[in-house]
Amino acid sequence: MLVSINADNPQGRLIQQMVDILEDGGVIIYPTDTIYGIGCDITNKNAVERVARIRGLDPAKAMFSFICQDISQVTEYSKTINNDVFRVMKHNLPGPFTFILNSNNKTPKVLKNRKETIGVRIIDNNIVDALVRGLGRPILTASVKSEDELTEYYTDPHDIYEKYNKLVDAVIDGGVGGNVASTVILCTGDEPELLREGAGVLK
Repeated sequence: MLVSINADNPQGRLIQQMVDILEDGGVIIYPTDTIYGIGCDITNKNAVERVARIRGLDPAKAMFSFICQDISQVTEYSKTINNDVFRVMKHNLPGPFTFILNSNNKTPKVLKNRKETIGVRIIDNNIVDALVRGLGRPILTASVKSEDELTEYYTDPHDIYEKYNKLVDAVIDGGVGGNVASTVILCTGDEPELLREGAGVLK
């Protein structure tokens, strides 16, 4: 299913249709403020494992991130965030960043890695924001990789649909996506540390 959703003013009926798919354990592909992402409800173990298989990853070793609606929701799944990290997050989110934090016991086991850290995003995209708020809990996110030697990620939702329509339950057409992933910031120590330079520049 390819569904066109207005990036500036997402249609409520279509957002609810996508939320229903997520609540039923489905997998969808959606636009973000960087590249297109593939994901599901983080509380559905089978759906998370399905995303891993689609991406060709071992579910037990995959290091997925998830999208939260705000910093308050982030704190539900992470250990105490110190003042320096909180300040950086507040100044840069929503935006093209992934923050690596220490996870707490509320984080689903299927998302925990050996270091017991999580990657969290708050995305500057109206469609994704509406999806997360509609679902009421975070959405798993993994990049939609391209097999093209010149481009690392798919940018055209129609190309994504052609590649993935038999593997996922829906592809959202929210316009042409980017080809640069998020900037990754490690926040498990005393001060934030740049792990990967991407689309975001810290303020």
